Amino acid sequence: MDKLKSDGTGTLGIPERDFYRVSKTAVDMTREVPPIRAVTIAALPQSITIDLNKTALIVIDMQNEFCSPKGWLASAGADVGPARKPIGPIKALSSALRALRVPIIWVNWGLRPDRLNLSPGTLHTFNPTACGAGLCDLMQSDAPEDAPGNYRILQKGSWGAEIVDELSPFPGDVHVDKQRISGFWDTPLDSILRNLAIRTVVFCGINADQCVYSTLIDANFKGYDTVLVEDGVATTSPDYCLQATLYNVRFAFGFTVTSRDFLGVLPSK
Repeated sequence: MDKLKSDGTGTLGIPERDFYRVSKTAVDMTREVPPIRAVTIAALPQSITIDLNKTALIVIDMQNEFCSPKGWLASAGADVGPARKPIGPIKALSSALRALRVPIIWVNWGLRPDRLNLSPGTLHTFNPTACGAGLCDLMQSDAPEDAPGNYRILQKGSWGAEIVDELSPFPGDVHVDKQRISGFWDTPLDSILRNLAIRTVVFCGINADQCVYSTLIDANFKGYDTVLVEDGVATTSPDYCLQATLYNVRFAFGFTVTSRDFLGVLPSK
């Protein structure tokens, strides 16, 4: 609650988004509706017009574990080059939208040390033979002088779970820890979006065909308008997985845009 004004009133909730006006004797539950800030973007399968006052950008899993040459994925022999390609577009788009007061939400793996909310099926996805290093297992470096040291894979607060340095979030950005492929399962993401009065969700991050796609589908099922930034996503899977994802988003779950087209229609302030 804000400090009481001289007339004895105050507010409860998220400023400019969703709040009550209260006093000792009354509660005003009416919400002011901000004027529409519409932008029209070239998109597939059709152009779209969105309201920036009801839009949020969600960036998924741009973490050291997946994007750093010293991370878990690279240590398993994967080429993390594709996972790094969205960094530039995400940085440009998040900076521009942040300046326009569009919420930036970082949704990342951030696991409990005891793994008590991880099912065997989830653990199997990341360690199918139980012989390697999986979720929250110890990541040991063979070259400590050139690596971040020993830590637990994707454990909340670990180096591997941190967002890559190039995308350092700003104070005021929103962070959501997830424990599944989808960012909505067993997280407060839906509640946060609704309290921010969001209707349109723009998606960036990796992997496009896995965590990004699953979260976008869940958003669509929950009634949000969903937009995927084509050059703001990538995958370390074969290219046909990315092409299938783009096709399915356009066909069944929303729209795709490029960061260039999006940035080109944004107002200066």
